[in-house]
Amino acid sequence: MQYQIRVLREGEGVAAVTLEAPDAGEAAALARAQGYAVLSVQAQAAWSGLAGLTGRLGSGFQLSLFSQELLTLLRAGLNLVEALETLAEKEHRAEQRRLLKSVIARLYEGHPLSYALQQFPAVFPPLYVATVRASEKTGDIGEALARYVAYQAQVDAVRKRIVSAAIYPVLLMLAGTAVTLFLLLYVVPRFSRIYEDVGRELPLFSQVLMGWGRMLEAHTGLVVLALLGLAGGLVYALAQPGLRRWLLQGLWRLPAMGERLKIYQLARFYRTLGMLLRGGIPVVTALDMVSGLLPQAMQAALGQAARAIREGLPCSAAMEAHGLTTAVSVRLLRVGERTGDLGRMMEAIAGFYDDELARWVDWFTRLFEPLLMAFIGGVIGLIVVLMYLPIFELAGSIQ
Repeated sequence: MQYQIRVLREGEGVAAVTLEAPDAGEAAALARAQGYAVLSVQAQAAWSGLAGLTGRLGSGFQLSLFSQELLTLLRAGLNLVEALETLAEKEHRAEQRRLLKSVIARLYEGHPLSYALQQFPAVFPPLYVATVRASEKTGDIGEALARYVAYQAQVDAVRKRIVSAAIYPVLLMLAGTAVTLFLLLYVVPRFSRIYEDVGRELPLFSQVLMGWGRMLEAHTGLVVLALLGLAGGLVYALAQPGLRRWLLQGLWRLPAMGERLKIYQLARFYRTLGMLLRGGIPVVTALDMVSGLLPQAMQAALGQAARAIREGLPCSAAMEAHGLTTAVSVRLLRVGERTGDLGRMMEAIAGFYDDELARWVDWFTRLFEPLLMAFIGGVIGLIVVLMYLPIFELAGSIQ
């Protein structure tokens, strides 16, 4: 849901910003994390005014491409307004052209770029706005854009690696399921009719399979409807946040899988935090901004760690005390504290975690794919053997 928040910030006066959040408290927290003093919070209708525009654009706007193109134009010598006007002129989608023109209009009104971007929270997330705002203090927006483009490329690379590793097993399961259903729904019923005409007594397991075939042939429409209902119910159930949360908690409880999920979450957490710190955002503010990246259980630990850092505890000690580190990351954090370059060290931690996760994904797929193929082949082979077993016995009796 979107909320209109009246805020106060030194040098900007009273202003109104629009943020997307699950509730009013979270919206106020997001505004405070961006450095504002919150005066009031009011819910907005989801499709009114700017909310409607940003809601339609949120899924289609390619933020990484926009950042890369804007960075290229700035490095070519154009100023910020000229670069945005160039991007708006080349944009062939009317809604996105209106979005860019709205951003340009706010720049002509004298507002900074971060203020213009935060009016469209469905398109420009708080992390992006905060990165731009931090760069405005140093006057190096190009560096902030380059940092965000590199950050997004690394995040996308990890996601693509995991997705590509899952494609073949998923296709294999779909093909195996399709072949199994074809045998059970089409081939087995026809074999059952043949064996009924023969009149011989069948082996026990063949009798069970043939009984299944006769039942399917008698109630084909009902079985198909039941399978479609089961598939639809499964899709609907997986779309429910509560069930997905429950399944994820179950995976976290598995020893090997839970450890890898934790490493994946920590890699994303440290990469985002490192980007914000290198952009000049204070560590406590950055911790508040990235807390939403972690699952619920780790958010509580992060809140306790942030409280300890506010009280003066070093970042490495606070993270270690609340289970947000590994043996490698805590040592790198200490090095970053000694050298004064904590942001770079956090990005190095994320890179180390990514390499470790990539090795594990490669090992798991090499092990899982043969096991999956053996299981599917065993199921299909068992059905075929049970179908042909009476024929083998008949041939033996004839000999």
